[in-house]
Amino acid sequence: MAFGDGSGLHDAAAELVRARTKVGDFELTVCTDGTYKLDGGAMFGVVPKPLWEKRAAADEQNRILLGLNTVVVRTGRNTVVIETGVGNKLSAKMREIQCNQELLPQSLAAAGVKVEEVDVVVNTHLHFDHCGWNTTLHPNGSVAPTFPNARYFAHRGEVEHGRLQLDRDRVSYLSPNYDPLVESGQMTLLDDAGIRANPGICPGVSVEVFPGHTAQLMAVHIESKGQHACYISDLIPTSSHLDPTWVMGYDLDPVETIAQRKRFYARAIPESWLVLFTHDHETPMGRIGLNEKNKPVLVARK
Repeated sequence: MAFGDGSGLHDAAAELVRARTKVGDFELTVCTDGTYKLDGGAMFGVVPKPLWEKRAAADEQNRILLGLNTVVVRTGRNTVVIETGVGNKLSAKMREIQCNQELLPQSLAAAGVKVEEVDVVVNTHLHFDHCGWNTTLHPNGSVAPTFPNARYFAHRGEVEHGRLQLDRDRVSYLSPNYDPLVESGQMTLLDDAGIRANPGICPGVSVEVFPGHTAQLMAVHIESKGQHACYISDLIPTSSHLDPTWVMGYDLDPVETIAQRKRFYARAIPESWLVLFTHDHETPMGRIGLNEKNKPVLVARK
């Protein structure tokens, strides 16, 4: 895994390309849509601020800085993009609140990834901060696929839930991020039964449902030559959320989130999976172990 070396040009590139590593024969690159800010209390739920602020410093508005990590997987046969950040479709008011930067196109370019070469895009769920660059809003008001040659994958339940526009989470679902792709047939909608029968998206890349944050949140597994990485998405949004009970106020079912984290750890820890964190700007990946109190902790950053 490579980061900046302190030279100005290299550091600038490192801001746009957060990390690189290999999993077997596969090349993984962590690109970024930049950072954004969310309320620290919402990000840590019922955990008291004196505890969580030791891990995540809050600003004067109680907001913490978060990353928007997109993972590009080059398998030799496919170029896979996992998550697409916030995108460029937020209202001016939302951009002011979120302080987001819309950097993913620049990040992909800095990583040497052409949008035309991407043939698979996977959305773990359809909250706006995970699928925003699925499509691009153009100055004339039109919306077009950002990755014109890609087949997109999302869970059917996420689309159905987003269309309900429920009071609890309607702000999280922006129709232009996914509905045009569904209507054109460019987005394939998965369901639980289909995933259980065949979780594969393309050779070496598969999905698995881990409900809690949303009812159909999907993790993305990456496997090559006996090595295993997993983009676990908002089940464990940052390396500061490793404690099973440190769940978010955004989770629709926090009790289920705790149970699903334990299910994840039961495999990820003994098998030493490389875990890819969706919202950790400084630590986009790492391996998890248990400390002397038998609690999950980060034991390696690659």
